[in-house]
This record gives sequence, structure tokens and C-alpha cells, in this order.
Amino acid sequence: MTAIALFGAGGKMGCRLSKNLKGSRFDVRHVEVSAEGTERLRNELGLETVGVDEALNGVDVVILAVPDTVIGKVAASIAQKLQSGTIVIALDAAAPAAGHLPIRPDLTYFVTHPCHPPIFNDETDLVAKRDFFGGVAAKQHIVSALMQGPEEHWALGEEIAKVIWAPVMRSHRVTVEQIALLEPGLSETVCASLLYVMRQAMDECVSRGVPKEAARDFLLGHMNVLGAVIFEETPGVFSDACNKAIEFGIPVLMKDDWKKVFEPQEIAESIRRIT
Repeated sequence: MTAIALFGAGGKMGCRLSKNLKGSRFDVRHVEVSAEGTERLRNELGLETVGVDEALNGVDVVILAVPDTVIGKVAASIAQKLQSGTIVIALDAAAPAAGHLPIRPDLTYFVTHPCHPPIFNDETDLVAKRDFFGGVAAKQHIVSALMQGPEEHWALGEEIAKVIWAPVMRSHRVTVEQIALLEPGLSETVCASLLYVMRQAMDECVSRGVPKEAARDFLLGHMNVLGAVIFEETPGVFSDACNKAIEFGIPVLMKDDWKKVFEPQEIAESIRRIT
């Protein structure tokens, strides 16, 4: 049985993974340093934790379900205890891309991250429809990268990724650099920022007298139909008035050089700030 040491098992992300790994074909050793996390595992999932040395004894895979800011510290603290060929899985590209993983050419580094349940989906179960993060009931896609290590380790890494992010639809193989473009670049720097601006725009309409519920309903409904056309979920074209609004709106809202956020140095600086 493949042995997995799950570090940060009782944290917010770790509990999600612990729950999905429970009952899988893997022998999971749960490592958690906080009393709160240890209690959460025991009370919510009926799982007990083990010490670091016990967890790493003969382990095949290590999952680092810890914050980006401490991944380097945790990885460094266990590096010399890992046997050659051990697979180390990170759940975000930030720390690996920033060079925070130990220099051990004999270890495999695998990075995986969820896409989260898509806005346009076919979920009919209410629990799945309200699972916005994913990994509980809603289906989602994932991205993964084999940062270093033998090609034969890809299959095991992807299998584990599909378990911890289940239920999974498409599993995309990309590079660590491409995951960094997707996050923080595409998903946080661009998407989250623009969504926050849209919320501010809604609040501005409310401050000018539009009832909040009406403004929210109007915005979310238009996000749905406009997004469906823009992202080719459905065939359709915008009205001449809408096209004119876009033509004149983008220069007002966006700097001409906004795409520089995807330049390598900008991505690196964004990662530096969060690690």
C-alpha cells in the first residue's frame, strides 16, 4: 500500500484532503502540530495524528498542506529524512516557483491545484450546487505539474491529485511556470481584482439610489449571460449598444499595458509577496 504523510492534516485545506483520502487505497499518516487541528481531525473525521518521524518512516509520498509562507521551512526540516525517490506534493505553485523547496535532485516534486467548480456546470444536487470551493460534492477540473522526477511518477501523482480534489472531471498536465501564470496571475491578480471592482461598481449604484438587492440581481444575471457568450458557453453576439459600451469602457477601466502582470518578473514579484 502506498504510504502518504500528510503535513498540515488538521488545517483548513488539510481537513479537506484528509476527508477525501479517508477510505482510499492509500495508507495516510496525518501530521498536525496544532492542538486545534488535532482535535478537529479526531472529532470531525475520527482520525489520529502521528509524529514526524513515524509519518516519514518508509513513506512514499509527502503532501505539504501547509501555508505558502511556511512550505520552505517545513520542507527543509524534513528533507534529510526523506529517502531517495520520495514524491513531495505541493498544492500551489508559489513556493516551488520561488525556489523554496530543498535542492534534492533525487526527490520528485509534484505540484497540483484545483480549478474549482466552474460557473457553467450541470450540477443538479443542491449540495453540489453550493459547493463553490470543490472537493466535496461538485465536480471540478484540476491542473498538475511534474516539476522534477522520473516520468513514471506522473501517474501516481495524478492519481493522488484526483483523490484529494475529487470529484474530478478534466485533469490538465501543465508546467509549474504555467500554474504560476494561472495563479496568482490569471485567477488572483486579474480575475479577483476585476471581480472586486465589479462589487465596488455595484456598491456605487446602490450609493446612487438603486436598491441593493436589485443591483445585485441585475449584475449577477448579466455576469451569467455575458460570460456565457464571451467564454463560448453558448453561441451569441452582443448588441451594437453593448459592443460600443465595451469599446469605450475598456480604455476607461484598464491601463494600456495591463497585460504586463503576466511578464515573468511581475509573476515572480507577486509570488515573492505571498511567500
